[in-house]
Parts: sequence; structure tokens; C-alpha cells
Amino acid sequence: MTRKESQEVSMLALHLLQSAPVHVNTLLTQQVLADPKWADTLTDADRHALSPLFWTHVNPYGRFEPDMNRRLDLDLATRTVPGPRTPREEGAAVPG
Repeated sequence: MTRKESQEVSMLALHLLQSAPVHVNTLLTQQVLADPKWADTLTDADRHALSPLFWTHVNPYGRFEPDMNRRLDLDLATRTVPGPRTPREEGAAVPG
């Protein structure tokens, strides 16, 4: 493998490593928001402030010991994933 290919693979691996926690954070946030108690508590301003880009639970310099005998309890089987927005929905979401 050439040096350029090696650098490209390293860059892509880093990008995947950075994207994985955002994906898990998104799933965990959706799980919390599916709870009716939270759905009734959060205001529109609270919902606008939500972001999957939080990192306080990530320790990039420590050891990560995954338990390969147990899956994350993301409860994906019982939830539907929202589809792409239609142009009408996107226009309605932008205050004007």
C-alpha cells in the first residue's frame, strides 16, 4: 500500500470513529424523546437545542473495553425511522 493510500485509509477510519458516537447519540436521544413524559416536558426551544454532538460520556484517551456478549439496548426493533423530509415539510420548518 502506498503512503497516499495509507493516509486515506487512516483518514477514513478516523472519520468513521468520529461518526459512530454521533450515530449512537442520535439513537439514544430518539429513545429518550419517544418517552411520553419527555415529549410533554420539552418545549420547542428545548427541541431546537438538542444535538447528537455531545461528547461528555466519551473518553478518547482511556481504555474502551466493549462487552461483546451484550448488545446496546437501543430498542431499534420497535421504532420506526423517519423517512426523508418532503419539500413542504422543510419549508414549514424554516421560520419566515
